[in-house]
Amino acid sequence: MKAGNQDSAAVGRRAALKTIAAGGLALAGSALAAAPAIPGGGPLRRPIPASGELIAAVGLGTYDSFDVADPASTDLEQVLARFVALGGQMVDSSPMYGNAESVVGNLAATLRLRDRLFLATKVWTHGRAEGIRQMETSFSRLRTQRLELMQVHNLVDWQVQLPTLREWKQHGRLRYYGVTHYHEGAYHELETVLRAARPDFVQLNYSLAEPAAAVRMLPLARDLGIAVIINRPFAKASLFGRVRGKPLPEWAAEFDCVSWAQFFLKFILAEPAVTCVIPATGKVHHLEDNLAAAQGRLPDAQQRARMRETLARL
Repeated sequence: MKAGNQDSAAVGRRAALKTIAAGGLALAGSALAAAPAIPGGGPLRRPIPASGELIAAVGLGTYDSFDVADPASTDLEQVLARFVALGGQMVDSSPMYGNAESVVGNLAATLRLRDRLFLATKVWTHGRAEGIRQMETSFSRLRTQRLELMQVHNLVDWQVQLPTLREWKQHGRLRYYGVTHYHEGAYHELETVLRAARPDFVQLNYSLAEPAAAVRMLPLARDLGIAVIINRPFAKASLFGRVRGKPLPEWAAEFDCVSWAQFFLKFILAEPAVTCVIPATGKVHHLEDNLAAAQGRLPDAQQRARMRETLARL
């Protein structure tokens, strides 16, 4: 979650952080301090259908939060170190996110974390030559020779860019490739692309506030064997605005939930088609809260219905 949302999330976060601290998750000594296990076992991991590889179900987005001129003046080094220490893997970026790719690449190199990260970024331009140029720039900024995932951002020129991504995967420069969008108005085109191209990954929006993907897109991805990354899990922080000042329902404890952030993320993770959700944050305590959503029980169908009813009343 973005730093600017701190006030709106404060009520739910306080309870979460007390629980997390009691479990031994407070940031210790150095940024790379060893992380004790969270009560309830290791974090949830989900398989990537194209390979069967398991990946941590809560990743890290970089939109806005990693677009900074001077990382030394922020908590981002601690955020990335803590992310890995707690079992996080996927870090998602894009050339449209300003300095984010460079910040991720430089911090990963400084902390010597590259081999423990699942780096994902995007190509966001027209034309084959320009797409190749932009992707080479992303590799340079991320300081890597091989990338886990390259995605066509918002389907821009996908007919031209996807063949290049397939070639790069065949040549070993990419492990996976995919497509993205952030708005349900694009779902019809997105469905067409998934059926025609069968990418390894699709990234799209899904949350308690924006649930439309559950109708067709998530079942389609499941049926086609396509991994799903969820963006906008808090609907650009609007969900925190809706619950500001409201206590977390006591029955949320039934699925090991102690904060509103976990409430929103566990709703998403309860959908079996979801491979990974990528909330963005530049704050260590928000990161710890988000990653704790991948611990313990997830809500069942009845509880998810109750979650939707609760939000509708707010």
